[in-house]
Amino acid sequence: KKMKKLLAALLAGVMVVSLAACGGKASEDGKTDLTMWCIATESDSNRHSYEASIADFEAAHPEINFTWEAIENEAYKTKIKAAVSANEMPDIFFTWSCAFLGDFVSAGRVYCVDDVYATYKNELPEVMMGNVKYDGKYYGVPMTMNIVGMFANMDLLAEVGYNEVPATYDELIDCCDKLVAKGIIPFGCSGKETWCVTEYLESIIEKTAGATALNDIFAGRASWDNADVAKAVGIFQEMIEKEYFDPNGIALSNDEVKANFMAGKYAFYMNGTWNCADFAKAGLDFVKVSEFPVIDSSKSQLGELIGGPSDTLAVAAGSKNPEVAAKAAFELAKGICHYGYLDGCGLPAWTPNYDTSSVNPLTQSVSEICANASQYVLFGDTAMSADTAQIYLDYVAKIYSSEISGQEFVDGLVKDIK
Repeated sequence: KKMKKLLAALLAGVMVVSLAACGGKASEDGKTDLTMWCIATESDSNRHSYEASIADFEAAHPEINFTWEAIENEAYKTKIKAAVSANEMPDIFFTWSCAFLGDFVSAGRVYCVDDVYATYKNELPEVMMGNVKYDGKYYGVPMTMNIVGMFANMDLLAEVGYNEVPATYDELIDCCDKLVAKGIIPFGCSGKETWCVTEYLESIIEKTAGATALNDIFAGRASWDNADVAKAVGIFQEMIEKEYFDPNGIALSNDEVKANFMAGKYAFYMNGTWNCADFAKAGLDFVKVSEFPVIDSSKSQLGELIGGPSDTLAVAAGSKNPEVAAKAAFELAKGICHYGYLDGCGLPAWTPNYDTSSVNPLTQSVSEICANASQYVLFGDTAMSADTAQIYLDYVAKIYSSEISGQEFVDGLVKDIK
């Protein structure tokens, strides 16, 4: 035991020297100051994983003054974009990968982490780094990956004769019709947070038009002028018209909708699989998770999923201590991934080298779904550039409030996205 403690102390010393050796301007107390922004607010499923990882980091690096701030999801998007524009960024910042981070990289605001990544390559597979690679270089550190899951309250489904989650689209419609007839609201969805609406809409588009078609549209390789997209929007709006959705949802936040599902108000809740942690922690044994069923089997199939590696930490190019910040970002991301996976907040981007037997059954179910995945389509507001994503989200909001039809949605995006 004494030898283990000695080795641990020596390793900690090596880590301290490794970070401190990169140097940079120190604060008045002789320590290096690092700041971080993220979205792990008190109500966020990932809060504990951030707190635990940061605690580990601070214990290992007493030579660093580390401060962090958590901002609510939607407000954060505005805050980080403004900070990038003004070049007033924290040293380390949470970001979504692909085009969201890509805009910042194109603006020259993000530090390339290639050199630091070489140290962690054996623990963080290159396949997980694809969404943070721009012009052959890496600019971010992935943490976890998630998909959109269709969570079901099996107690409510049993009331209308369903002992399993509907496996086909026809079964889902039959189930929803029976739920409505019994006075049970099938779905809850936040209208105040448009990204929540996309969790439903994108799943319906993908299972109508196919993952390849949707990927091509998000990437700008194909036009929004797609009859299957218009058809999918029509399907979504028909579900709204048939009272499958809580009419009060238009004015509710995601936290409120999620709380309603957990309280047994809705039969289904479609959202990111990071929610597995909270559902498991609350002891909701009646919850099962699946993927949204196929609508057009000639163009889509089970295993085509919305999601993938997206949650990322990046380093500001303007940081006074960019290499120190980059090493810190890798250590923090690894810890957040570790605790987040054990908590059930998502699947790990980093290779687990620890006991995972305590991972909750819901997250294990998600792992099985992902094991059979054939293709992922990253969340639309992440896959597209910021300006394009905002146009898209504005039109999605109009869909949920039934202001426009499917054809008007398609026509509007064709006109406004150049």
